[in-house]
Amino acid sequence: MSARRRKPRITIRTWTPEDIPGVVACHRAAYPEYPKNAYYTERFYEMQYAAFPEGQFLAEADGQIVGYATSLIVQLDDDAHWYTYEEITGGGTFSTHDPSGDTLYGADIGVRPEYRRLGISKMLYEKRVTLMKRYNLRRMIAYGRIPGYTEFAGKMTAEEYVQKVVSGEIADPSLSAHLRAGYTVRRVLLDFLWDDSSLNYSTLLEMPNPNYQPEKRKIAAAPLQRVVRRIRVCAAQWFMRPIHSWDEFEQTVNFFVDTANTYHSHFLLFPELFTAQLFTIMPSDLDSRAAIRRLAAMTDRYIDLFSDLAEKHGLYIIAGSQPELRDGEIYNVAYLFTPSGQYYSQDALHIPPIERTDFDIEPGEDIKVFDTPLARIGIQVGYDVEFPEVARLQTLSGAEVIFIPYSTDERKAFDRIRYTAQSRAVENFIYTVIAGNVGNLPASKNYLINYGQAAVFTPSDFAFPPAATAGASEANVETVLITDLDLTSLVQQRDLATVRHLYDRRSDLYDVRAKRSVKIVRTE
Repeated sequence: MSARRRKPRITIRTWTPEDIPGVVACHRAAYPEYPKNAYYTERFYEMQYAAFPEGQFLAEADGQIVGYATSLIVQLDDDAHWYTYEEITGGGTFSTHDPSGDTLYGADIGVRPEYRRLGISKMLYEKRVTLMKRYNLRRMIAYGRIPGYTEFAGKMTAEEYVQKVVSGEIADPSLSAHLRAGYTVRRVLLDFLWDDSSLNYSTLLEMPNPNYQPEKRKIAAAPLQRVVRRIRVCAAQWFMRPIHSWDEFEQTVNFFVDTANTYHSHFLLFPELFTAQLFTIMPSDLDSRAAIRRLAAMTDRYIDLFSDLAEKHGLYIIAGSQPELRDGEIYNVAYLFTPSGQYYSQDALHIPPIERTDFDIEPGEDIKVFDTPLARIGIQVGYDVEFPEVARLQTLSGAEVIFIPYSTDERKAFDRIRYTAQSRAVENFIYTVIAGNVGNLPASKNYLINYGQAAVFTPSDFAFPPAATAGASEANVETVLITDLDLTSLVQQRDLATVRHLYDRRSDLYDVRAKRSVKIVRTE
């Protein structure tokens, strides 16, 4: 005869600052499947508490924190359907808390696994309902997970699954609990937040306040609306010609930076290994491996040049790629320079045979997404774009634009870059920007000829330009391509377009998963 489980005495109360370490521990215990970089630190919970202490609740049992719920007051525009968790919560800081708003947003809730099925979630929900009524708020909303959908993916859409849960035909561990608490489902969303266990689907949930008295609540603030997000990108077509000094190289760099700045660009992309032009100021008898190492010795000078230019002009510069010597090995490294003077890097991950043979270049290990204030971007160095898994992983990690510096010698090689870059844009509903070298470099057998054409590719649907191409330069001349990209439309069309590649993936049949977590790099 098994012993009956003792039901502990559970206390629900608001946090104090001293409770925050225990809330952090409870959050991690409640969601053990999250990657390490997805957990909030104590600093985030300190900011949430400082913004709205009355809205942060915890459950206590057996001397420890066994559950928690976070919330804030916001004003949302009902005509906009594309809020993200980051937008509503101010990136998890609750800086968007608005005491004059009319909506209580339930940001997060969690219960330790060993204390589930004891009614703790229900008690935390009841605290939120009490808070909603006390503040005379119009409603409470939340975005709920649907972890049970993994068993049905491919057999029915997420919308069909949610309909069956609402009708009671299927029980979902998370959504069913929300429905019992009194929420109704407004709609189903994809990629609102990362949640592998729900295949990145979530539900928009609403609970009206039956006691709401609008005449007693004067709304002073305007609704929080998604601003139109546009960026202007400039892709440089670098002309390979013999030069006689670093100063000549720097003069051409300044020409492209000045051009991008004159036309008010936000991002400037240079080609892959455009610095190979500096081979022409080296002794002519150097072999390829010696030359690439001598070029790598100039990396500090290259970094100083582009750091100063990015800061001076307020530009984000993806400065092509440059060989870098680390632990005795050569890597082909793309650098992102920011207006603050900081820089970040993305190694080339796939190395073509000629670069292995002639330059002895080693492949990098980490896939990154750079979170800038203007856009979330990825960088792929040339050959990398020919491997679709990388772009899919970057897209699922939030990338909206992928910049692709490349270097190709003849038309067939260029076509591989051109067509795969366009495929990546179409299949992932992102923008891709490519820039390559042009001209001839007689002094270097590796760069004798160069074929290049800058281009910007888009998804292929009614909201985007014909041929899924936002712009293309004239091939094989020294020039730039400047194009505006609408990021708001991009996000909306992922949900509204004729086809929805990200929604309609058959995760029951296949999966793309990084063996090393994609690194999200927040830039300064």
